[in-house]
Amino acid sequence: MSRVLSALRTHAPDQPAINDWTYGALAGAVDQLAADLHGIIGDGQQPVAVEASNSAAWALLDLALLQLGAPSLPLPGFFTADQRRHALGDAGAGWLVTDKAVPGAVTLPVGEEMLYLQRLGHAPVALPAGTANITYTSGTTGAPKGVCLSAAGLEQVATSLVQVIGADYAGRHVAILPLPVLLENVAGLYCTLLAGGHYLAVSPTTLGLEQPFQPDFARLLAALSILRANSIILVPELLRGLMAAIAQGGRFLPDLRLVAVGGARVAPSLLAQAGMLGLPVYQGYGLSECGSVVALNTPAANRVGSVGRVLPHLHLEIDPATGEVSLNNHAFLGYVGGAAAPARIATADLGSLDGDGFLSIQGRSRNVIINSFGRNIAPEWVESELTAQPEILQAALFGDGRADLTALIVPSRFGQDAAALSLAVARANGALPPYARVARWQAVAAFTPLNGQLTANGRPRRDVIAAAHAALLSPDEDEAPMPQPFFDRLVTETEPARLALLSVPQIQDGLTGRISLDTYIAYLTEAYHHVKHTVPLMRAARVALRPDQTWLIPALDEYIEEEEGHEEWILNDIRHAGGDAEAVRHGTPRAATQAMVDTAYRFIREENAAGFFGMVYVLEGTSTAIATHGAEAVRKSLNLPKSCFTYLTSHGSLDIQHMEFFRTLMNQVIDPRDQQAIITMANCVFGLFADLFRAIPHSRPSQEVRHVA
Repeated sequence: MSRVLSALRTHAPDQPAINDWTYGALAGAVDQLAADLHGIIGDGQQPVAVEASNSAAWALLDLALLQLGAPSLPLPGFFTADQRRHALGDAGAGWLVTDKAVPGAVTLPVGEEMLYLQRLGHAPVALPAGTANITYTSGTTGAPKGVCLSAAGLEQVATSLVQVIGADYAGRHVAILPLPVLLENVAGLYCTLLAGGHYLAVSPTTLGLEQPFQPDFARLLAALSILRANSIILVPELLRGLMAAIAQGGRFLPDLRLVAVGGARVAPSLLAQAGMLGLPVYQGYGLSECGSVVALNTPAANRVGSVGRVLPHLHLEIDPATGEVSLNNHAFLGYVGGAAAPARIATADLGSLDGDGFLSIQGRSRNVIINSFGRNIAPEWVESELTAQPEILQAALFGDGRADLTALIVPSRFGQDAAALSLAVARANGALPPYARVARWQAVAAFTPLNGQLTANGRPRRDVIAAAHAALLSPDEDEAPMPQPFFDRLVTETEPARLALLSVPQIQDGLTGRISLDTYIAYLTEAYHHVKHTVPLMRAARVALRPDQTWLIPALDEYIEEEEGHEEWILNDIRHAGGDAEAVRHGTPRAATQAMVDTAYRFIREENAAGFFGMVYVLEGTSTAIATHGAEAVRKSLNLPKSCFTYLTSHGSLDIQHMEFFRTLMNQVIDPRDQQAIITMANCVFGLFADLFRAIPHSRPSQEVRHVA
């Protein structure tokens, strides 16, 4: 008998299973639904197509078809009308079950929900014996391909997942991906039932997902909080959106213990940012032919940058000549209308295994870019670093046979500032080796299934994208590769130091609003003691410039005029937050703060006055990040008025404008001595600024919130 169906009768009968169904009631309901279906469709082996939103009824229908041994054909709601027609006809679907009333359909009551069964006129198609699930996946062409899978193979995947993750993680699993997506069906529903957890199949409207390519992430975040989700499964784009909602809204998900993410490569920097927001994210890898999941990082075995260890029932091999990954076959029976499945599955994915058995996937073999220097570049690798930046929603990389790479970028919001996109590309380049960095980029409209530039399951159709933007991808053949602008070099060569700064616990918790009022006032105190030196440092740099550097004086004068008196803003914030502003004014900084200020004066006086702009980059760039992502979260968490945040919020808007001015200025710095001085100073100040934050006494807020005027 099916492992999943057996589990329904193994767990405590009064334990919640699916939505309001307990395990005891669920087993009986599945029996009844299977009997009702058998009375209508008999023993016929034509597939039963399922087209419905996530619900308990969908899950019970899936279990009833499993019990009947009838092939299930789940239809995702994001399929186009042509893809839907193709799948139904290609598989020879005999029946269609929907959650919408259809004239002449047979009514199937499932508890308080209702499903509707209608006969279809498709001619039967020969399917491999034992087919339990037909999953239609779309690759680089528009017509989906039917993957026939066995029940035993799918349940083996779910069993292995429970084994490596642990049944104790089976708490309240909320289905975010559509249940017709194999990953949610197997790794979500089947795993939860095998482990004795509570599966919540919530409507897309409740989750803010009624528009699958335009989610309402604020509503999704609120729903997950109300539902107290313990585990969820996401694709990278949903992860990015959820992270943005957390950072902007100051609402956290303390009940989450496992966020599995797959479907596309995830940049390590995005995983690091997720950790800063308190999200326990674990990357995995899979393909439909293997029954969804192949490998997964887990709480007990996690290696960022990999997709985890291969599930215990699988044996993976990597071709030493090509790097292609292949796997033994447990679930795949063959494609609809095709030959029987081979004993091993060639994935067309390029991968490597480390000494501890963690798998890394570099990309698809057919997508590899070979530049004019003979270097192989997996575009998915570079694209994942680009889309890890909050300013970038989608990216597609091109450059086969050329000396440099061009990226087509879809901004995360309409009207995104070009300077912000430039900085985002530079940050992504900081995580890449020189041969894989983006030299050119162009902002374009979104890639979607409707314009043919995405497959139905969200993968870029590169040939269509390239054809649509041919003019942007075809520079003059005589055009020389653009030299890297100095600003981009500055960002690239200081990126490790910037990420180290952002990993400091005081900053991580500040970005998510998890700091006490005392910690916030302590931060403002140290900010006062270094900000009061900003204008004096600029004046010192102005005096110390060499004769050939005097062209920088107008920029310093503009900065001086802009920064004058900002330390008083900080004292006002301290006063409004209930702190002693005058004690701060007449007090002394912590040793780490003084060290940063002293180093800046010494560098200006003894090294190179132009190096001061390295400090400008650190302070403006960091205050922008903190102001944009942290100020509102802290304000809401501590229930403070906006008058306590004038310094941070003003610098958020000011420094976004300043960064474009700064980028233009830095790209005019051509003297190698000055360039190196700016980079050296920036790396030094990143480290000293990190020490400043580490020295701040840090405690998270208590349950009792302090109110101030």
